[in-house]
Amino acid sequence: MNYMSAKEAADKWGISQRRVAVLCSEQRISDATRVGNMWIIPTTAEKPIDARSIRYNKNEEKAVKPFLKWAGGKGQLLKEIEQYYPFEDCNFTKYAEPFVGGGAVLFDILSKYDLEQIYISDINAELINTYRIIRDDIDALIEMLYGMKNEFIPLDNDARKEYYMKKRERFNDLKVNGNENINIEKAALMIFLNKTCFNGLFRVNKKGLFNVPMGSYKNPMICDEANLRAVSEKLQKVTIVCGDYRESADFIDENTFVYFDPPYRPITDTASFTAYTENLFNDDEQIELALFVDEMHKKGAKVVISNSDPKNSNTEDDFFDNIYSAHNIKRVEATRMINCNSEARGKIKELLISNF
Repeated sequence: MNYMSAKEAADKWGISQRRVAVLCSEQRISDATRVGNMWIIPTTAEKPIDARSIRYNKNEEKAVKPFLKWAGGKGQLLKEIEQYYPFEDCNFTKYAEPFVGGGAVLFDILSKYDLEQIYISDINAELINTYRIIRDDIDALIEMLYGMKNEFIPLDNDARKEYYMKKRERFNDLKVNGNENINIEKAALMIFLNKTCFNGLFRVNKKGLFNVPMGSYKNPMICDEANLRAVSEKLQKVTIVCGDYRESADFIDENTFVYFDPPYRPITDTASFTAYTENLFNDDEQIELALFVDEMHKKGAKVVISNSDPKNSNTEDDFFDNIYSAHNIKRVEATRMINCNSEARGKIKELLISNF
């Protein structure tokens, strides 16, 4: 029988060497043997399912943060959302986020827990391409971002605008006519435009073309190499899908915590100025999502959904109270960080809906 060291097992299984030693001492690894001060483990041994490997360990985990500024991002609501995390229950070893967006909740969970399986998806092809490139081609992406940074930062304002518009035009050309050979460039452009455009918006017109003007940042962080590399490391075991949320059904089971953050229902008739994809998410689709949530509830998954609270503008509007009447609805305070009208930025209520 061939053996490997605890360090080799840790590298193979993606956990710490100390955790491997603990699992050996608890006799959770078959035929593991202690020789002097070290453990040797059969090379055929499989990583044991260990609930404690899921728990938060501040000393061992690298904190990662979203690599994009994203309208509707949940960074300010993490303290509320994390109260729903069920991972101290050893039965919950999987996480799914079918509207991943900027991934604030995803990266919070990746920073705190070592889960067995993670699934993310979005219908925004450019966004999902960027996640995949960060996971699979981080060196080439960073090299390209540094190139853009070194070209852009020294320019005066007028030259920056000209450079920005050329990059925006190139991004839209790749978005419409691109192929597999230029995905790295498209991901780099996605990050560059996000870091240099007005308010960090991702907005497209009816033709699907990115149309946000340049922002007025003096020294934008175009390439946050340390975070991008940390994100790349965390995404290695994440399943990344470009597709509709319904495709997550095969992944979700009784061991899964699911967070749905769909496009928010507009609070007012003029509030939907921002479109993140060419596809809108109307009331019929909100209802279909609620029915899908019911299906996942029947599977035994624990589910949290966020959305706007229509009662901000109409106290008689019970739309979400009605379609999620079988579940728990909590109203939490949030601040609109991105809005085309500065006077409209302020405290509002948002909904956190759960099936538990």
